[in-house]
Amino acid sequence: MNVKIESSWKEVLQTEFDKPYFVKLTDFVRDEYKHCKVYPPAGLIFNAFNLCPFNNVKVVLIGQDPYHEPGQAHGLCFSVNDGVQFPPSLLNIFKELKSDIGKDIPQSGNLSRWAEQGVLLLNATLTVREHQAGAHQGKGWEEFTDAVIRILSEKKDGLVFMLWGSYAQSKAKLIDESRHYVLRSAHPSPLSAYRGFFGNHHFSLTNDYLSKNGKTIINW
Repeated sequence: MNVKIESSWKEVLQTEFDKPYFVKLTDFVRDEYKHCKVYPPAGLIFNAFNLCPFNNVKVVLIGQDPYHEPGQAHGLCFSVNDGVQFPPSLLNIFKELKSDIGKDIPQSGNLSRWAEQGVLLLNATLTVREHQAGAHQGKGWEEFTDAVIRILSEKKDGLVFMLWGSYAQSKAKLIDESRHYVLRSAHPSPLSAYRGFFGNHHFSLTNDYLSKNGKTIINW
């Protein structure tokens, strides 16, 4: 199957694109976009990959579902378009960033600047129906994004995986922790941020690890 995705990702993921589950997933997603309001816009489904080529990945941040309200989702987990009010989890991410490394809360919640520096902002499910969180779960996206995590673990060394909350932490089984640095904490959601997300120091820990391994740090 010919999928419009950045070339280095296309090379490592082509075997996934040719599998029956992905063909079935593609048919489902096309039908959803045809008959329902779906986010992100179709051209941004693979935005996380297009902004962060396989060869550039240094950090992997795992989310679950795209935002499902108008104007928010643009293909990067936790990120929103310029001019969109920060969802609560994103605001808490910025609060931890301020506490951890002194970075002022930015004007925009658009995290494209992170992706362009090598942070893969990967949702487990890459599409969602408007107003219906989880509507596209169990349709094949999780199989695809699990394969992405597994391939990153197998083909690269010295990555940082940021696993926030129990769902993201369930992906640890796909990662070779002898070759990569896995950071775990509570989710930044208001329901759990005070139970271990605040004070996790993941931003400074990530940069310390990258620096020690001869990689350029992230300008968060």
